[in-house]
Amino acid sequence: MTGLLARYEQLIASDELRPDPDQRKAAIRLDTLQKELEAEAPGGLLGQFFGRKKERPQGVYMWGGVGRGKSMLMDLFHETLGIEEKRRSHFHAFMQEVHAEMREARKTVNGDPIPPVAEKMASNVRCLAFDEMVVNNSADAMIMSRLFTQLICKQGVSVVTTSNRPPQDLYKDGLNREHFLPFIDLIGQELDVVGLNGPTDYRLDRIGDLATWHTPLGDAATEKVRDAFFRLTDFAPEDAEHVPSEELAIGKNRSVHVPKSLKGVGVFSFKRLCAEARGAPDYLAIAQAFHTVIIVGIPIMGPDKRNEAARFVTLIDALYEHRVKLFATAAAQPDELYVAGDGSFEFERTASRLNEMQSDAYMALGHGAEY
Repeated sequence: MTGLLARYEQLIASDELRPDPDQRKAAIRLDTLQKELEAEAPGGLLGQFFGRKKERPQGVYMWGGVGRGKSMLMDLFHETLGIEEKRRSHFHAFMQEVHAEMREARKTVNGDPIPPVAEKMASNVRCLAFDEMVVNNSADAMIMSRLFTQLICKQGVSVVTTSNRPPQDLYKDGLNREHFLPFIDLIGQELDVVGLNGPTDYRLDRIGDLATWHTPLGDAATEKVRDAFFRLTDFAPEDAEHVPSEELAIGKNRSVHVPKSLKGVGVFSFKRLCAEARGAPDYLAIAQAFHTVIIVGIPIMGPDKRNEAARFVTLIDALYEHRVKLFATAAAQPDELYVAGDGSFEFERTASRLNEMQSDAYMALGHGAEY
């Protein structure tokens, strides 16, 4: 299998990527980690003589603003890593799985459930790769130091992750942050921190000439957001029928179906998000899981749609507070969506946010809640 650095250089040579010093530095570091992991594999150079080493290779923490190429490099790393004992997951989904496993473990385990959960999650995994490490709740913050100490130091798992924030800014000003600080120390000790903070936002380059709010509803508006999806995900439009879907876990055995979900971009219909009985936890999960959300079919709402309007307000608040990029097809401009009915006066704030979310300044913000 061709390694990450060779693949990266091929993309540069073919003009699919621009030369970028920060990206190249990260690619070299990830390529080194690949070689270390592959050398220690059962059939690898070291593995042939010594078997699997107890010392696991040092992981990598890549951070930088939106569109700097973190997810692209993570794609290349995972695709070209020549071992079977690897797993890639969105960080939010992984932590939801951890909490579910801990609930099950408490039924049978006396004492701390984290060691057996970490052992189970590290089974047949030597490298865990995470997209979008962001910590937004105290439940995650309280367990992360102990969990990842077990995964890295006890189970020998190499962790590779991306984040919009440097380690010291994770969970900044969060509730009971003192319990989270050992995790930041763990990153410094066990992961190499690599910054990707060049001046170019490559994601914005791909969509820079596209508007985000498209009206009226119809084929032309749909084609615009469809184009944005394929530009953001680098997925071939001719293979559109094979874009993956997802069941996004909400908690307590609930989920929301995401008809199109790829590389942090989720596509939803207004009907699915706001005409069904949903609340803040649903919208928070969506805002945490996706850096970009595409909503199709936003109607003009009157007094008979006050419930839909109220849910839409809650949804936009979650997206706005997590700096999610929004592309939409709608029957009207934001100021004209809900002008009569319970809460229509309060809706003016939502319309203002929708207008701000179309601005260049908002689009340049990194994904994640700002405390």
